[in-house]
Amino acid sequence: MIFVPRLIQLSLVYAVVFVASALWSPLFAQDMAPDAFIKRINTDALDSAKAEKTDKSTRAGDVNKIIALVDTKVMPHLDFARMTASAVGPAWRSASPEQQKKLQDEFKILLVRTYAGALAQVLDQTVVIKPLRASAADTDLVVRSELRGANNAIGVDYRLIKTAGQGLGWKIINVNVEGVWLIETYRSQFVPEINARGVDGLINSLSERNKANAKRSGG
Repeated sequence: MIFVPRLIQLSLVYAVVFVASALWSPLFAQDMAPDAFIKRINTDALDSAKAEKTDKSTRAGDVNKIIALVDTKVMPHLDFARMTASAVGPAWRSASPEQQKKLQDEFKILLVRTYAGALAQVLDQTVVIKPLRASAADTDLVVRSELRGANNAIGVDYRLIKTAGQGLGWKIINVNVEGVWLIETYRSQFVPEINARGVDGLINSLSERNKANAKRSGG
């Protein structure tokens, strides 16, 4: 069974919210420094997320609406193929193109439904971007931030890669919450599943999990 830890749910939801809420252009993404990039989309996202409190369909987890949002505004800013391949581990290289597509499709649904189920939990948070520990020549780096609520603060870091020539300056490839990386957490579940049941077994597990989530959310 694919299980998403509570802390990872929060990090994933937060990451999706702030990316999905920003209005982008390729020029904007290319011109921004990585920490400014994260700060700008956080600011835009939190304002948009707070405004959406009055949108009952979003708060209820309207799956079709959220999937459309993710498809149009999130996917261009995530290296999703790389994220899926990393989560699957060594078996990715031996998977057929059809299996790889199914894995990406099911993994995407899993992430979207996690977002849909916990969207309202981050609307009152504020974000502080920490000083960037990188040089201007770096193309693979981490932007650190802190997600602050009324009674607590959670460290949320974003690993970015430079994607010159692909239309966007930076893409997110992983999220870390309090020292726990999202992709590594999924890999720790996916690899044993593959070892026990093969790639198709993992695909089936993800599919079953997504169907169960859809049934619970009514999507």
